[in-house]
Order: sequence, then C-alpha cells, then structure tokens
Amino acid sequence: MDRITSMRVFVRAATDGSLSAAARHLGMSPAMATKHVNALEARLGVKLFHRTTRRLALTEAGGDYLEACLRILPDIDEAEAAVASQRIKASGLLRMNVPLSFGHSFVAPLIPEFSRRHPEVTIELGLSDAELDIIAGSWDLAIRIGRLADSPLQARRLGDSPMRVCASPAYLDQRGMPRRVAELVHHNCLGYTLSAMQGRGHWAFGINGEVRVPATGNLLANNGDALVAAAVRGQGIVYQPEFIVGDAIRRDELVVLELDQPTMALGGIHVLYPPDRRPPAKVRVMIDYLAEVFDAQALPG
Repeated sequence: MDRITSMRVFVRAATDGSLSAAARHLGMSPAMATKHVNALEARLGVKLFHRTTRRLALTEAGGDYLEACLRILPDIDEAEAAVASQRIKASGLLRMNVPLSFGHSFVAPLIPEFSRRHPEVTIELGLSDAELDIIAGSWDLAIRIGRLADSPLQARRLGDSPMRVCASPAYLDQRGMPRRVAELVHHNCLGYTLSAMQGRGHWAFGINGEVRVPATGNLLANNGDALVAAAVRGQGIVYQPEFIVGDAIRRDELVVLELDQPTMALGGIHVLYPPDRRPPAKVRVMIDYLAEVFDAQALPG
C-alpha cells in the first residue's frame, strides 16, 4: 500500500471518526480505506484505533502518530505543489552545458533577454569543450555541435555551421596559398585535439570525411579560440567552424582557403535534454527561446 495515501486515510478517519466517512471523502471504498489503516498498523506494529461498531477512537500511539502526520503531510503537499508548478511556470535553477567558444560568443549574449522574459529562472552556464555526461552531471540541457551519437537524450536542431580552412594574410604571403588538400602536408596545420575530423596527423575532407590528408603542425590545443588567436598572428592554418573563425574572417585577419575538396559537414548544432515526456517549464522556454533567436539570426554560415 502507498504509505502517503495510507497516512491521508488515517488522518481523515481520525478526523471524521469513521473509516466509511474517510473513504467517501477520499473517493475510495470502505474496504480499501480499511486496508490502508491495517497496512499502517502492520508496518508500525501498533494499534492506531480502538474500533467499535459505532465509532473509531485513537489509541495513545494513534494520537502520537496523528500529530506526526499533521506535521508531515502539509510539507509533502507543499513540496509536490512546488515541483508541479515548475511544469507550468518557468522558475528555479536551469543548468546549461555549452561548448566554450560557442557559449562565449553566441549563448552568453542571449542570456540577458531570456532573464528579462523569465526573471524567476536562474541560469548556471557551464562552458566546456569536453563531452560531459548530461544526465550524470545533472544538467538540464546542453548544446552539442557535430554529429550526435546514439543516446536516450532528446534533441532539437538549432542549425548548421560550416567548417572553414583559414590562415592569415601574413602566413600566406610567406608560405604560399595552398589550392589542393594534398598541399597541406607542406604547411603548419594547427590541430584541435577534441575533434575526430582533426585526428593527430590528419585532417578529414569531403562531406562525410572520406578524404583524409596529412596535416601536422607545431601547435595542438583543445580550444578553437586559442588556435584562431595563433593563426591570426601568422603561426599556421586552422580548420574550424564558422562560428569560431567568422569574426576574424570579417575583420580580414584570416583568409578562407578555397581547396579542391569540400570541408567535412560538421553535423549541426543541437540542444539536448534528458528524456522526459513533460520537461519542466524552465527547460521548455529556454529551448524555444534558443530556437527562436537562432532562427531569426540564421546561425553563422
């Protein structure tokens, strides 16, 4: 028997002085109400009522238990109401896990407007390029860039962001402009260690990464912004998403290389969240907000 329901039956029976009255009030049969009280007495190992054919009377233990139930049940009701309200009204702490560069450049600037719309939501923004376990880390949602692995997580696509191969004008003046991917073997290619398409010593081209060419250099990093900073200063060539190199390209600090093979498809930008048929309102409104803003802005590229 459900213990909380049994406690509610007990309190009602004690208040009304009758199991039948308690059953009517709670919308169950008298036999079911009796089972609930019997289950409580069996669990506690004491009698809660002196029972006669006309009325119930509390035992001493029953009186003590009634006082405890009257303290506990309102707290349970309050807790359930608070949690249930989160399904309807956006409130509470929203924990978001976002890639470092993307979060800094595109997500963080969106937070003030979201907070204006939903002032009762507090956002914890976790910036990391590591592939963290969303469920184990108790994240409410995450943004992932690239091809999604099979998982129980729910996903909503926000858009695309193409890859670019870039170098600074100074580097190209010194080392020459490569025209074919095979020529990258003669250049200083700055590697991103967290990407499968930039495995150590090779870069992948072609929509599905079917063309792999040697690409080595004197700098490896687990953050795209660090590689772009080095490339802007003439250290070498970078192979990064548009959202990382776009500003430097628009400032003419980097030049996009036109090669004989297309860059590999990144796989899209998605917002992921735990599998829940009815996610809390704070999660729903953030996902809808991201989709609205990114659709209006047209994600970089």
